[in-house]
Amino acid sequence: MMPAARVDAPDLAALLKEAADAAERLLARARSAVAASVSEDGRLAPARLEVEQHAAHGLAWLATYAVALRQLAGYAGRMIAAGRFGETEELLVRIGAGEYLAQISGGIPMSQGEFVRPVDLGLGEAEVAAFLGEAVRTLLRSGNTAANRARLVELMRAAGPGTVGDPGLDETLEAMRAEMRRFAESEVVPHAHRWHLANEYIPMEVVERVAELGVFGLTIPEAYGGLGLGKESMCVVSEELSRGWIAVGSLGTRSEIAAELILTGGTEDQKARWLPRIASGEILPTAVFTEPNTGSDLASLKTRAVRDGDVYKVTGQKTWITHPVRADLMTLLVRTNPDEKGYKGLSMLLAEKPRGSDADPFPAAGMSGGEIEVLGYRGMKEYDISFDGFEVKAENLLGGEEGQGFKQLMQTFESARIQTAARAIGVAQSAMELGLQYALDRIQFGKPTVSFPRVADKLAMMAAEILITRQLTYFAAREKDAGRRCDVEAGMAKLLGARVAWAAADNAVQIHGGNGFALEYPVSRVLCDARILNIFEGAAEIQAQVIARRLLDGGN
Repeated sequence: MMPAARVDAPDLAALLKEAADAAERLLARARSAVAASVSEDGRLAPARLEVEQHAAHGLAWLATYAVALRQLAGYAGRMIAAGRFGETEELLVRIGAGEYLAQISGGIPMSQGEFVRPVDLGLGEAEVAAFLGEAVRTLLRSGNTAANRARLVELMRAAGPGTVGDPGLDETLEAMRAEMRRFAESEVVPHAHRWHLANEYIPMEVVERVAELGVFGLTIPEAYGGLGLGKESMCVVSEELSRGWIAVGSLGTRSEIAAELILTGGTEDQKARWLPRIASGEILPTAVFTEPNTGSDLASLKTRAVRDGDVYKVTGQKTWITHPVRADLMTLLVRTNPDEKGYKGLSMLLAEKPRGSDADPFPAAGMSGGEIEVLGYRGMKEYDISFDGFEVKAENLLGGEEGQGFKQLMQTFESARIQTAARAIGVAQSAMELGLQYALDRIQFGKPTVSFPRVADKLAMMAAEILITRQLTYFAAREKDAGRRCDVEAGMAKLLGARVAWAAADNAVQIHGGNGFALEYPVSRVLCDARILNIFEGAAEIQAQVIARRLLDGGN
């Protein structure tokens, strides 16, 4: 096979920018076409949006690809300018850009069996032809080629399992990444699979070590005992810890959510009381939002909290609550106004509780629950919880005002989804490393299986998509750090990251062959862990719906 003609790095950066421009022009045309099909009298019509859900969600995926390509172009430009754009980085960018451009014109996978094609978005041959200009065609020819994939895997083989390519971090974040990787390698990776198979809790010694590393106070301001760092640092930490095991990478999630709720919605007394203790790890929080039969429909939430003197008495059911037994504090979403049936009647309580154990999970009056057995994402345990007159101090009403719960929760969604995208990158990274190591070690027909193109191609695509998702996630984090609204970008990062993690895990199992189906191999755990990422923190369909509504409703 003849290799495609090479393009010098500066020219490549220019081509990437032109291709990103072309993707954005195509997105604008698709947005107009889909908007026309879901609007009445110039306004978004919910009923029509539901009927045209495939097109609307496809628009969200196209927008995600357009933003991802823009960030890939930005990454290449920055790395070239810094003199850090080596052969590995170039190959990752070429392969990733070439593949995503090909999918835009031929079909973007929304899931294993659902693809969105230009015609689904109301785009005709003329629009597609305009998209396939010289820059795009050049990147298609010189991008995801067999020669490029083979060379990338050759470099990966030489380097061994690990991060492929320079992530583009500054010295501080790179040092943080290295520290978290050393911790995960020494204290998590050797034990994670055993903990998973036994459905054991993450040992408290590990939780305490995570606290010592500053993970729980990473983004809490220094005035409240935290490190006062940005969301990009949170991404780096979450990725590396999740690479070790998603459960350890998720320990900080509940602290992040609780801290953000208190920072953005709490009183000064609540901030002073709770934030330093969350930052130090003295307090382990858990998020208690979801109810049976409501899922993402929080407006239908039924758990009641009735004021009785200086306490609220809580009655109702919650489900899919992560790490509640060992938690000391619940961020508890309740309905304080039964006459308000939607979001306006909701309030957030900072509900204290004693730590429990497997033998006595909830040693608190008015609170009981049972474990939900799960395929993966173990180590913290999931529970159904029942409240029957459970008391919460009235002073622990977040912000001191009823009816603000949904608004307060919404302010955490951006950070939660950015962090989930980072966890997805860590899971994908783990899958890629396991797949590469197995393919290097496994000998078939007299040579390692990594020598076979269908095996190598899977590894090359994992590496390229991890780089793309990482850059999209870092971008969303930087937008959040800059104080800009980034719910769309955060949703895009989570949407893409979850798909990439599942694809990487699935392909890593395939590389293992029959052994990938054996419980003794860690890749079986990674597959189970990857599957939840498309569901929690907003299922893929919910993410696509949110992105689509913002695109189609004038950015509101």
